[in-house]
Amino acid sequence: MTNEQFTGLIRQYEKLVFTVCHQLVRDYHEAQNLAQDTFLSAYRNIDRCPPESYRPWLCRIAANKAKDFLKSAYNQRVVMEGEEILEAIPADGPPDELAIEQEGAKRIETIIRTLKEPYRNVSILFFLEQKTVEEIARRLDRPPKTVQTQLYRAKRILQQKIREEEPR
Repeated sequence: MTNEQFTGLIRQYEKLVFTVCHQLVRDYHEAQNLAQDTFLSAYRNIDRCPPESYRPWLCRIAANKAKDFLKSAYNQRVVMEGEEILEAIPADGPPDELAIEQEGAKRIETIIRTLKEPYRNVSILFFLEQKTVEEIARRLDRPPKTVQTQLYRAKRILQQKIREEEPR
């Protein structure tokens, strides 16, 4: 893969990777760092992943980076007396933007959970639990191609429902 192609890959998936990291660590700046680490790891190991699997592969790397961070000694440091006040102030960016982002995420989660089967379980596993198509297929005992089709249809239904809820 050329540098230009990898730059295109970054542009295509940077928001997704950041969102995965941010959803897990809940720290805006740390999520940015983890997203950069994700793409660095991806660049080093890009030959291990087939092109059609870049999206779930990058999500898995991002989730693993975030989980490693959460387990790290840095994140589990002891809070000194008086520091808990500073810890209570969110460092995730402007409070208004954070509130809007959280409200949007809750709304989308609600829409996902109201989907009818077979789309609900597949969507929950894919969008909320960040499972790969292969993991979902194994868990639900369905062929991967069936899971891909159900995800495709679920995305179309979700897009429609979100459009219907948008204020005009």
